[in-house]
Amino acid sequence: MQSCHMGLCLSVYVLTFVTGFPTNALAFYTFSCKVRRKATPIDILLLNLTISDLLFLLFLPFKMQEAMNNMIWDMPYALCPLSGFIFYMTIYNSTFFLTAVSVERYLGVAFPIQHTLRRRPRYAVFASLFFWVFTFVHLSIVYIIPFIGTQGHANHGNSNDNVSGGGSGGSGSGGGSGSGWAALDWAAPSEPPDLHRKEAVCYQNFSEAQLNILLPVRLELCLVLFCIPFLICSFCYINFIRILSRLQHISRRRKLRAIGMALGTLLVFALCFGPYNVSHVVGFATWRSPDWRDKALLCSTFNACLDPFIFYLSSSAVRGAVGSVVEGVRRRLAGCWARCAGLCLRSRLKPDDPDDTQKQEEMNAV
Repeated sequence: MQSCHMGLCLSVYVLTFVTGFPTNALAFYTFSCKVRRKATPIDILLLNLTISDLLFLLFLPFKMQEAMNNMIWDMPYALCPLSGFIFYMTIYNSTFFLTAVSVERYLGVAFPIQHTLRRRPRYAVFASLFFWVFTFVHLSIVYIIPFIGTQGHANHGNSNDNVSGGGSGGSGSGGGSGSGWAALDWAAPSEPPDLHRKEAVCYQNFSEAQLNILLPVRLELCLVLFCIPFLICSFCYINFIRILSRLQHISRRRKLRAIGMALGTLLVFALCFGPYNVSHVVGFATWRSPDWRDKALLCSTFNACLDPFIFYLSSSAVRGAVGSVVEGVRRRLAGCWARCAGLCLRSRLKPDDPDDTQKQEEMNAV
């Protein structure tokens, strides 16, 4: 069964959704307006990254429901592979778009003239389409795995619980997942289980036939969708920082902001995506999923609420939008405070005593 503690999974999901959704929605609005006015390659890439994060966050409530139900899937069967597919596809989409942003930044400082002359928004559009299609094809394994090894009931009764997909809330997709659907009392792998049975779970208990396909696919995903983008991103940002630190005509504040963006992106790669993809390698070497695999997937979930910090450091438009929101909130709070202070002051004023009023009138008459 799933080893992820319900409280831990639910806390991470809720925190990610509460912090990630409003910030990504603001970034989406900002990049959409900017792309409509004047599209630049980096704005197009960041817009697609924002769309990927928002899609991830929109399907996160399904994982919350699963965690609240103690990892028992009581929702319609079709939502199990769909939620897993979206969950993992958007995680790996982030690695490609973050890498593309790093390449754009590096070319801008290493070859400023040549890059400016050859810079075209349509190249970013083509790259974005390629990333979406590439991850879509790779993560379609989530729909294939359930139909592997359907020879009979014996294999499923022999499902290896120790190699369960390890996703917080049902890891399983090709990006880190396994069998599309399972039940503790399996009937037929290619058919949805009885949804009225409490033991129905999503992405658990893989058969040997499924593992023979799944574990090599996981290793391939680690190499192609994580290691190669991470190496490219590291090369670009390390050289980006090295070149930027030698430039004299850029202010110290802009240098620090750009360096912070580069280091922040590398940290997101290493801390959010690293542990989960390392579990792919360990799982292939030991031919079983590590016990800590579900915790590693939780680290990947944090990516959706950390990306807005990269947006803030990467785009002046986002910084301006955040400044406008903060200023609007500050004015509203100041207005509320002034009204509350006025009400409190008036409530403290006592009505005039009739005797005092009469004495005052007599004195005025004299």
